[in-house]
Amino acid sequence: MARRSPAKLVPPSAGMPVVVLHGPEGFLIEEYTRRLVTDLEERHGTIEQFSFDGASCALSSILDELRSYGLMQSHKLVVIDNAGEFMKGSGHRPAMERYASDPMPEATLLMRSREWRPGNFDKAVKATGTVVKCEAPSDADAIRWCVARAAKQYDSKLVDAAARLLVERIGPVLSRLDTELGKLASSIDDGGGVITRDAVVELVGLGREEQAWLIQEPILKGDRRATVQTVQSLYDVSRAPSVLMMWACLDLARKLHEAAILLGEGRSASALAKPLQLWGASARSIPDAAGRLGSRSTGSLLNWLLELDRRTKTGRMPALSDAPASREATRRTLECVAVQMADRLGT
Repeated sequence: MARRSPAKLVPPSAGMPVVVLHGPEGFLIEEYTRRLVTDLEERHGTIEQFSFDGASCALSSILDELRSYGLMQSHKLVVIDNAGEFMKGSGHRPAMERYASDPMPEATLLMRSREWRPGNFDKAVKATGTVVKCEAPSDADAIRWCVARAAKQYDSKLVDAAARLLVERIGPVLSRLDTELGKLASSIDDGGGVITRDAVVELVGLGREEQAWLIQEPILKGDRRATVQTVQSLYDVSRAPSVLMMWACLDLARKLHEAAILLGEGRSASALAKPLQLWGASARSIPDAAGRLGSRSTGSLLNWLLELDRRTKTGRMPALSDAPASREATRRTLECVAVQMADRLGT
């Protein structure tokens, strides 16, 4: 009997009325979401986006939003996080199956979830949309991904030996690999430079967690004064790259959101260290903060940081620059970001 070939992954696009992204690899879910938003904006111009927490929102609220016209008569993107929980609600699955069979052309429904139970809804979605399982890649796939990501995102050449060592030390966790790739690329003076194995040994092998925690620790404590002092010490005294400090903030927000989602699914705080790669004090403080905030607040924090990072890279606000003429403005931006994070975590 001939073996069935695996189903081909169909990336989400603006022409799909319903998109489901599920699985444990949060970085891929966020990446596909960004691509979908960009594609929708290119096709429709300005879009209206509405977000719901599937663990608590009502079916009627979702369907009303999908079927009603926006005030600006623009295309809608309706996002349901914790969609697996939403589909467990009484009557939710058959109602959503009916919607997926006859979706509104003026709206795009994006469902995101770590856990997902496939069924007839998936079949209805695949007729016009897509269901994408976002899993951690194998080591071999992660190595290839690192090489491609370095070239496309950071305009750098990552040699194979460096990619292998990076995956060995970090593991196939795309969010952390991306953070380290950005750090390595920023250490190269000119674009299109080469990231060698020696660079990975020097910058990733020694103190990668300690560097990030220098800014993350006071933020987690919600201590505004200590946060400002740490930013000033890192940037003005230690001359830490501004992009590295911003990545440390993004990394903290990602871990908090992933921890909040896992806690909401019933995982214990002690069980989060391995899947989230938490070490030392972070294995306790991040789950504590995530449990206090909840996935809605951590998701809002992460989306705010991602949008801020996008704006600095697309010219919508001043880019982070360590050039002498820009250092003061860059430091103020870093202080504002870190203090706002500390304020949210301190409440």
